[in-house]
Amino acid sequence: MSIDTSDVVSGSAVGLRSRLWQAPVADLRSAAIEASAEILRLEAIRVAVVDELSLRPDDQVLCYRGVGRWLAANTMLQIPAGNKIAALGVALRAFPAVAQRFDAGDCSFDHAALIISFCESPPKGMPAEALPQCIDVLLAAASGVDATTTKLRYVIATLERMFESDNIPPAEDIDRNELRIASTLNGRVVVRGDFDAVTGEMILSALSNLTMPTPAADGTPDARSAAKRTADGFTELIRRYLDCAKTGIDGGQRPHLNVHINARDLAEHRDCAAQEAVAEEEASLDPDLSDLDVGHMPWMGPLSVSQTRLLGCDCFLSTVLLDDHGAPLDARPGKRLVTAEQRVALIARDKGCAFPGCECVPAWTDAHHIRHWSNGGPTVMNNLVLLCRSHHRLMHRKTGFVGKWEIRMGADNKPWFIPPPAIDPQQHPRPANNTYRT
Repeated sequence: MSIDTSDVVSGSAVGLRSRLWQAPVADLRSAAIEASAEILRLEAIRVAVVDELSLRPDDQVLCYRGVGRWLAANTMLQIPAGNKIAALGVALRAFPAVAQRFDAGDCSFDHAALIISFCESPPKGMPAEALPQCIDVLLAAASGVDATTTKLRYVIATLERMFESDNIPPAEDIDRNELRIASTLNGRVVVRGDFDAVTGEMILSALSNLTMPTPAADGTPDARSAAKRTADGFTELIRRYLDCAKTGIDGGQRPHLNVHINARDLAEHRDCAAQEAVAEEEASLDPDLSDLDVGHMPWMGPLSVSQTRLLGCDCFLSTVLLDDHGAPLDARPGKRLVTAEQRVALIARDKGCAFPGCECVPAWTDAHHIRHWSNGGPTVMNNLVLLCRSHHRLMHRKTGFVGKWEIRMGADNKPWFIPPPAIDPQQHPRPANNTYRT
């Protein structure tokens, strides 16, 4: 029995669950995608209506301190959410290109807010005439089903690098750091913090191996929620610190701050790294991101070159040799287990789980042999790929069980994923989720 997805999306959810079991899986997928598109459409409508209401408030709206508070008072939204909706509506007036893409449902609320934030506070070194081209680049990164917040933040960080100035980016401003710890009436403690990217990376790195799901001795899956695992990990972290700062082991190494950066961009004299880019900027204002790089942290994402150089003054530096495509080279075949050096190179290439659309961080990934070791597959870079435990299991399923994915190394020496015919009858290769560039 098939279902009409348009009726499902436009109708009420009351009683829907009792009918969905009869629907084919293909119809369920279509309904989920259509509902998501409808949510984007309704979000854009709400922003536009609230913005117009802010321009023509009546007595009911004027009773509140702003149209955002009125919206929260008359819906199930909280005041911060209502204020964000009202603020985005006001900001979109000055940037019609962003508003047009948002209204068309090609850009999410959060991504539109990120782009607007960049436009309202552009880098000090960026000329005003470069803003339209920057907006085009940002919209390209924020549009489509492949758009992620990490990719958009990476493009923003690259543009800030391109027009580098002495101003500290918000993500690296330690003066904004806050940590509030307050006891409640029932004797518990509430913790709320706001940290710069480097501090956040250290926190997440230190907690990573302490917050992973831990099955019981009989194999029963960990029943704790992600929030409960984080709380338990934080408690264990404090206990280890008080017990002489024992840090444990994370992915074969002690937890520390990892930053990846091109050697050229890490050079002490930025003229050596940016000379060619500066010459191109004089000829054209078109943002060319291909010749620029920024630091990258496995948990927090992009980091400015200046902050990366600061960390590089006192660090353990690992060198990974890359080919012309930016893929790490490997010259240590022969062992089944991946060496520490190979894992460093895999992290530099894949930056986490390489499966398309997955954003699992490197600490929670396994090194998978594309051609299985039992079938003679060597432990070399061109036969290895980082996969999270879920996608690692998927790759080891038997053919015909749910459709087998294949992995092949492309001409760029990076892994490409071929979906089974049930997902894509043409089986078009999909690039690994190993880049944050557009």
